[in-house]
Amino acid sequence: MGTLNMLGLAKRIGAKFLLTSTSEVYGDPLEHPQKETYWGHVNPIGVRSCYDEGKRTAETLTMDYHRGAGVEVRIARIFNTYGPRMCLDDGRVVSNFVAQAIRKLPMTVYGDGKQTRSFQYVSDLVNGLVALMEGEHVGPFNLGNPGEFTMLELAQVVKETIDSSATVAFKPNTADDPHKRKPDISKAKELLNWEPKISLREGLPKMVSDFRNRILNEDEGKGNK
Repeated sequence: MGTLNMLGLAKRIGAKFLLTSTSEVYGDPLEHPQKETYWGHVNPIGVRSCYDEGKRTAETLTMDYHRGAGVEVRIARIFNTYGPRMCLDDGRVVSNFVAQAIRKLPMTVYGDGKQTRSFQYVSDLVNGLVALMEGEHVGPFNLGNPGEFTMLELAQVVKETIDSSATVAFKPNTADDPHKRKPDISKAKELLNWEPKISLREGLPKMVSDFRNRILNEDEGKGNK
């Protein structure tokens, strides 16, 4: 509904419209890595489908307004992104692991931890979105870092960055959790002259430093030292 409202506004005032879509439009992909031409593999009635199908519908609406009403649009499919100033408890895997390791809690891994994700630092994403808006191509464009990590590998990088004594706790996996996620960014490289520059090992310490400060302040506020 938000996308529909904003498209109506863009049509009325002649604005350029950016849709920040998601790699979740690919669902649990049968193609690896994922190209923009892949239509995806999504369960339309699963527990994750409100998000997956919501974003897929948002892309449909955006293209309908572009073709039918001449609205100038851009579509970015954003893969996992991390960085400072994220919510401490937003439930995303990098935030979870970092916050848990700083709080000396076990890092929660769902399933066997072999599922993969790709993590891009926030400034790389911002540069990609700016390049997309300043360029002439509608998209969709995958904006993500092709570096692929299993959840156990991510936990290891967090452990090395924060606390060598950090542990992992395994929990049952969630339904329809994608097994693999890795962007093919050749289209963005070619048409936007964009690619991510910051590796996970470079970007993670910047996020950790921010999280550590906020968690420390939070603990002091509760009277914990």
